[in-house]
Amino acid sequence: MNEQGNASAHGSAAQTEKDPLLRPLQIGRLTLRNRIMSTSHETDLDDRGYPLDAYQRYHEEKARGGLALTMFGGSARISADTSWGGSQLDFTSDDIIPVFRQFADRIHGHGAALMCQISHVGRRANATVGAWLPAIGPSHSREDYNRNFAREMDRHDILRVVRDFAAAARRAKAGGLDGLEAMTGGHLIGQFLSPMVNRRTDEFGGSLENRMRFLRMVYEAIRTEVGDDYPLGIRYTIDEDHPDGLGFAEAVEVANMLERERLVDFFNCIFGRFDTRQNLLIYNIPGMNAPAGPWLSQVGAFRAETHLPVFHAAKIADIATARHAVSAGLVDMVGMTRAHMADPQIVNKLRQGREAEIRPCVGASHCLYRAAHCIHNAATSRETWLPQVITPSSHPGRKAVVVGGGPAGLEAARVLAERGHRVLLLEAADRLGGQLVLAAKADLRRDLIGIIEWRVAELERLGVTVRLNSYAEAEDVLAEAPDLVFIATGGLPDMGAVQGQHLALSTWDVLANPAQGGQDVLVYDATGRHPAASTAVQLARMGRHVTFVARDPSVAPEMEIHSALTYRKAFAEQGVAVVLEHEVVSVQESDGKRLVMLRHLLTGQAIFQTHDEVVIEHGTTPMADLFDALRPHSANDGFTPIDMMTGSATPAARAGSGFDLHRIGDAVSSRSVHAAILDALRLAVHF
Repeated sequence: MNEQGNASAHGSAAQTEKDPLLRPLQIGRLTLRNRIMSTSHETDLDDRGYPLDAYQRYHEEKARGGLALTMFGGSARISADTSWGGSQLDFTSDDIIPVFRQFADRIHGHGAALMCQISHVGRRANATVGAWLPAIGPSHSREDYNRNFAREMDRHDILRVVRDFAAAARRAKAGGLDGLEAMTGGHLIGQFLSPMVNRRTDEFGGSLENRMRFLRMVYEAIRTEVGDDYPLGIRYTIDEDHPDGLGFAEAVEVANMLERERLVDFFNCIFGRFDTRQNLLIYNIPGMNAPAGPWLSQVGAFRAETHLPVFHAAKIADIATARHAVSAGLVDMVGMTRAHMADPQIVNKLRQGREAEIRPCVGASHCLYRAAHCIHNAATSRETWLPQVITPSSHPGRKAVVVGGGPAGLEAARVLAERGHRVLLLEAADRLGGQLVLAAKADLRRDLIGIIEWRVAELERLGVTVRLNSYAEAEDVLAEAPDLVFIATGGLPDMGAVQGQHLALSTWDVLANPAQGGQDVLVYDATGRHPAASTAVQLARMGRHVTFVARDPSVAPEMEIHSALTYRKAFAEQGVAVVLEHEVVSVQESDGKRLVMLRHLLTGQAIFQTHDEVVIEHGTTPMADLFDALRPHSANDGFTPIDMMTGSATPAARAGSGFDLHRIGDAVSSRSVHAAILDALRLAVHF
């Protein structure tokens, strides 16, 4: 980028802030207050395709937290035949305009800008939802994401979709949004650009000039509707990373056309292909095992080819990576989308010198699981009834005892301390973290330790008293004369109904000491969650021969798509044998080995296998002894009204003496990290 372009992108106000992330950025007539944004993404918070209160509150917390720009839409629908069957927003009617106005007022009230993404997904549409319209594309093709056969668009289709793009853009401007972008990637515009998909022989196919024709028509129509001074960008694939796809040189040529003809004001860059679920996740939503900012160097090379501001988001999850991206001139605006799910207050904390207090994104991809819930920020996507910022209690100063230092106990202690109570945390082990300490021993899940490390630091900051190596009995808790007791003692491995289970190990045993056992191991998964799969991969990487037996008809059905793909890929790479829809009935000793009886869950047919070792994952059984012992001494008999867990009630006043007693996390039932943290937050905020 030349000096003039650099000045136009960064603006004369760039030196007003010492931190490069806090410098303003000019996008046409729009001034963004810093260099941090949240990109558009699907949230599952829509109400019949409209971004109403829950959706708006989710984005409002990011604006309240200080970022410059929050984008929404996640490929919002502009046409009837562009639904992928998910929770896309619906921009096909003018009825959306007053909703936009309400949304914009809400975000502008916190000093942030609001933009949306519009798109037609083309051949990625699902032909078996909504009106059951066939998927369309530049050419006839079979699409892997939703397994459709796309119908080749004719001239009428092309003109209709161009009009739909323009109409959606008009609605965005009329609704007071600060700008918008359209999507290339694996969507319709990108399908026309890609020689892998576009095999037309008319004026829309063949040469790059022809393949970019549809893109030019769309943006010319949008410009006609919104005017030259309305901020307009493009979510732009700079390289499909395939020898037969759109390469970097062609992408630059297209970008130069868009800039030269003043059709766009910024590029929001993405790298790679989006034709399959796996490619979408690898390139666009890198997981826990990807390096930080994996595509920054490629985006930096593209930025050198344009005078327009460049945005980018792909695992820029921490301030150090974001700061490097901007200060090194690789990007002008960093998208920290998942990082803001973990902590919407990132910018406020950065401005206030509290960078160390930012809750880290650990890359668990839990936000891809159903609604956009962060694995360890349970308030995200629940902003209508759970606070992102904990405020002091109206009755502070109670003595609270939390028993158990796993995720649930740590979160309860943190929230109660933020509420202004005096908190004592008792942990039986010699360190905090509970089951997560074991989970993080698996290479594929090592970054989960950040969930613990952040909370340990927060407890220290908040002055919580922590006693390790303290196996609490009822008299120990009663001696503290508490007003409030939270039991977060977790559970112990449940080996199910397997006969001869004493001859097997639990996943806890193996993760704690993976060297034990023989060369040939059977891992039995009766939960569909992470422990069995991560243990199987860990053993396979150590050179063991692993057979993975699952009760379910697929591997990892209880996980979000990213983790499920990661495990299936690792199984294939490591040669893990997979047996589905079977249960382990019995384990017997046979000549120093383990004779295992398996039963097919559909046919009842039994098979026998011999292995050196058997590992069973069947969840946990709650450790309830302490809770049961304390119930007679409590004011509420350990009863937690269900309304307290749904945000619709507050605890009743205590009748007479005693303390309030509650249990949370796996001390209640075998569930997930997110469920345990949610339990703690939604209960502790009442006190």
